[in-house]
Amino acid sequence: MEETALALIQLGAVFFGLGVLGRVAARIGMSPIPLYLLGGLVFGSGGLVQLHEVDEFIHLASEIGVILLLLLLGLEYTAAELVTGMRKSWPAGLLDLALNATPGVIVALLLGLGPVGAIAMAGVTYISSSGIVAKVLGDLGRLGNRETPTILSILVFEDLAMAAYLPVLTAVLAGVGLIAGLWTLGIALSAVTVVLVVALRYGRYVSALVASDDREIFLLKVLGAALLVAGLASAVQVSAAVGAFLLGIAISDSTAHTATKILEPLRDLFAAMFFVLFGLNTDPRSIPPVLAWALLLAVVTTATKIVTGWWAAGRAGAGEMGRARAGVALVARGEFSIVIAGLAVAAGALPDSFTALATTYVLLMAIIGPVAARVVEPVMRLLRGRPRASERVPE
Repeated sequence: MEETALALIQLGAVFFGLGVLGRVAARIGMSPIPLYLLGGLVFGSGGLVQLHEVDEFIHLASEIGVILLLLLLGLEYTAAELVTGMRKSWPAGLLDLALNATPGVIVALLLGLGPVGAIAMAGVTYISSSGIVAKVLGDLGRLGNRETPTILSILVFEDLAMAAYLPVLTAVLAGVGLIAGLWTLGIALSAVTVVLVVALRYGRYVSALVASDDREIFLLKVLGAALLVAGLASAVQVSAAVGAFLLGIAISDSTAHTATKILEPLRDLFAAMFFVLFGLNTDPRSIPPVLAWALLLAVVTTATKIVTGWWAAGRAGAGEMGRARAGVALVARGEFSIVIAGLAVAAGALPDSFTALATTYVLLMAIIGPVAARVVEPVMRLLRGRPRASERVPE
């Protein structure tokens, strides 16, 4: 069969299959990320069928998916919100970092993945999935709850921590020396500072530069700017993801809202390709040896996220139920953890066992998080012996 025709058939099958998986996930009320990863496992190395004709397209599409994920994350925040969030959440943010990065470091060292694997795994276990958390809060009608600002402030802290962490990880994976690594980190932190200052004082000019009343022109300008900035950031070893995130922060007000509406379908499409690619790069036969470790990590980091949210919401004055809701809301890991693991895989700096561990762990956490958020209230009522929600005053 002609190569182009075969590539179109394979790509069409991938897109259609992802649509079916997304529909299944929506019907059972969970994130589609685990199913996308499983789809990649089926069609990747060691799976049932291998997609040789579309490898290059999926690889490039996955890179664009990471950029769009981070761009839209940046669009959710204004510079003022980030600064305010940091001021309010830094104690909880530091506790979150200490409790949730440490288990990843310990397990990586026990598995013999070395310092590079420890740094990468720390990021995988540390950061919650903003996308899954936001969706769960919206689906359960908890966006107006007292504990929700605390949850969001911790997520803001995590996102800003990523702006410093990703350049460090990129430098470590590239095998550069200490001086070069510090130089890369310095560039990244300087870029974050400059962007925050520009966004606070001159954000309207950045927004005006990409704004347009014509949707087609607006899409081309925003997407082009994102790819350009990401490419330039990558060229100076700062990470394309950080570049896209910073651009999102710099775009504000109605321009950011319009950009989000226009780019969301593209983000979902290319992000799905990213998750599929990660699954494609994972040999299913490598999962059983690390399954016990992934389960151990899942149990430990579920507990540490609950502790983080419980303590942070308590500082904000939330009751026991609100503190429990805050804790379980942070449990889910997803897109960011896979971005981190994907960088490690692309660099070829870590063995297959790391890929398998990260994949299995994210599969577990992307399922545990939403389920825990849905059952926390009845479980708390059972533990406390309280009447049903309809029979008591909300907390």
